[in-house]
Order: sequence, then structure tokens, then C-alpha cells
Amino acid sequence: MAGTSGIPGTPRVLRAMNDRAALDLLLEHGPLSRTRIGKLTGLSKPTASQLLARLEAAGLVLVTGTSEGRPGPNAQLYAVNPAAARVAGFDITPAGIRAAIADVTGRTIGQFELPTPGRSAQGAVDRVLRALDGAVKDAGLHRADIHRLVIGTPGAFDPGTGHLRYAPHLPGWHSPGLLAELAAALGPIPFEVENDVNLAAVAEQRIGEARDCENFTLLWGERGFGAAVMIGGRLHRGATGGAGEVAFLPLPGAPLIRNVARSNSGGFEELAGRRALLSLAREHGLTPPPGGSLTEKAAAVVAEAARTTPGAGEAVLAEYATRLATGLAAVVTVIDPELIILAGGVITAGGEPLRALIQSELAELAVPRPPIRLSTTPGSPVLVGALQSALAATRDEVFDTTDRTP
Repeated sequence: MAGTSGIPGTPRVLRAMNDRAALDLLLEHGPLSRTRIGKLTGLSKPTASQLLARLEAAGLVLVTGTSEGRPGPNAQLYAVNPAAARVAGFDITPAGIRAAIADVTGRTIGQFELPTPGRSAQGAVDRVLRALDGAVKDAGLHRADIHRLVIGTPGAFDPGTGHLRYAPHLPGWHSPGLLAELAAALGPIPFEVENDVNLAAVAEQRIGEARDCENFTLLWGERGFGAAVMIGGRLHRGATGGAGEVAFLPLPGAPLIRNVARSNSGGFEELAGRRALLSLAREHGLTPPPGGSLTEKAAAVVAEAARTTPGAGEAVLAEYATRLATGLAAVVTVIDPELIILAGGVITAGGEPLRALIQSELAELAVPRPPIRLSTTPGSPVLVGALQSALAATRDEVFDTTDRTP
């Protein structure tokens, strides 16, 4: 019947729903036979065969081999076609750009790093294109092969003004017309720009410690402090994109900082940021890395040394845990999440001993006492989250066979 292609319950829509269920099963389990797909979806063998024929004709699945080691004839195995779509993810930092390409199955097929030392405030768009082309080349593809791009940056773009806020340390990204310039340069490639810590939370939600949780808070400690808030399985960004900017949180034990936007610091950062950790190490006789470096790498080295050094290291970890728990107590009292995830190179360098100390301290400081877990996302959580975000949107688009189902 004309005009019924999008009505729920019509044969076209039901077939498209079965198609998507089968594709999701193939992504989760890998190559499957027609019989196995039928059992997992509850479809009859003829219906499963028709489904696979549709998906193969649409270029969404392909035959990857045959099953072996079972009685009877070998069955063909089907898998999602990796070439059905490719996406790109970026992690933008003051030091450089990390870019990666993934196929629609989630496998990373290309990577590129573009250092940006001493760069001017100009050329942000050009650097994005150079990083994209480098990753695309590494994947053996062309820019036109990319279906979607997600970019992670410090701070957040205000949805009302389009300006990047909360990240004065990222030169070149504050032009009022930057997003429009990116759109013009990328042409037909749709893109999103998301807060870096929010993307780390997406990574935990998709493949990490929060797969079983819809309401959680992620505390990030690396280049600075940040938090991501997931409510009902969705990111809470706030009116200006500033939800989770906990570095500016006034806390007991830290000086009250006024004009926090101008100083780009606040109570939590002063109390438990990398400078504070390095200062704690010096106070307890735990020697920081030579040269007096204040980088996140130096702070991570100190945190790892504290975890493995009896005496002085234990004292550093205990005080650091108290400071982190003080900030978390303010957060969980308002949000009351099911779970807290600790992420970022500096915090995770403290490992299980630091996590356990924070859990114990939080139980003393706050009424809500959610469990605390360490991030297990491999590699760069921000980059992983960018790819996962791009994949989710792209799969929804590419795997929708409603208009392709007769």
C-alpha cells in the first residue's frame, strides 16, 4: 500500500527491524551461519535465508567461509561487510591531534598523529584536514570513503553561540566561525565536535566498565580535571556544554579562586591537579621526574611510583585519595550516580590501591556511596569514544534497510 513504508508494524518495517537485529548479532558474535542467525533471532530458516539474501544484495553482509568440524555439510558463515561504512575519530589536545579510522565493524584500520608544537592561533581547520588525510592514507582509503567524523576537544562548543568555552589553552579553536569553516572544508562528510571527557564516557558505555549502567559519572584526570555525566544512557551536557567542568569546583582545602575563567583553574584543580600531586610527592620525599616537569606524563610517573613505593608512596596516595574523594563527594551528593569510573592517565596510574583508598574515603565523606571502578578502555579513551560515537550514528544510518526492503 502506498505511503505505508514508515508505519510501525507494516511488513517493510518489520523486515527492516529483523535486518537490524541480525546485523547487531553479527557485530556482537562475529561470523554466524544461517541456522545460528535463525535461532538467535527466532526466525524460521526460510525467513533467515531471505534476510541474508537481502543484506548481501545491499552490501551489508558477505560470506566469509564455512563452518567446519560438525556432522553434515559445512554451512556458509556470514559477517558484516567491513567496507559498508568507515568513520573517523579525533582527539585534539594542545600538543597535537590523534586521528583514527575504523570500519563499520569497529576495527581500527588507520591511524595518524600530527604534533602541533608552537602552533599559532590560525590553521585549526587545515590541521584537521592534514590529520584526516594522514589517517585515511594509512587505511588505504580516500577522504570520500569516510561516512562520519567525530572530534574530541577540551571544553565544549556552546550550542547557543557556537563558541568553544572552558578551553582557553587550545589556540586556534575559538574563532566564532570555526564550525562553519570545518563544515565547508569537510564538504559532504557529517561531523560532530564533542567534549573529550564526554567521549571517554562514551567509550566506557560502549566497550568499557559502564556497559551495564545507564547512570554513571566519569572522573578524568590527565591534562586537567573533568567529569562526564551519563543519565538514562545519555550524556548530560548542560545549557552551555559546561556540565562536568569540575576543575572549577570550589572545595574545602583549596583557596577560593575568583575569576576562574580568566585563571583557567578552580578549587578541585588546585586541590588535586597534577601540580598538587607533584607537590605532594616532594613533601613526602618521593622524587618527581628530573627537570621539574609539570606535565601530565610527569604526574603519571609520580602516581605510579607512589603505588609501588612503601612508606612515602603510601602517604602520597593516601593524601591524594582524600583530595580526589573530597571533590567526588560534592559531585555524587548532587548527581547520585550508580557508578563512578576513574579515567585519565594520572589517576589510573595510581591503580587499584588508589581506587580502593578513594572508595574508602568517599564512604566517609558522602551519603551516596556508589561503587568506583578503574577505566579499562584500551589506548586513548577519547579517541575510542570518538570512533564509538561515530559508529553508533553511522550504523543507525547505514543499517536502516527500511527504504531498501521491497
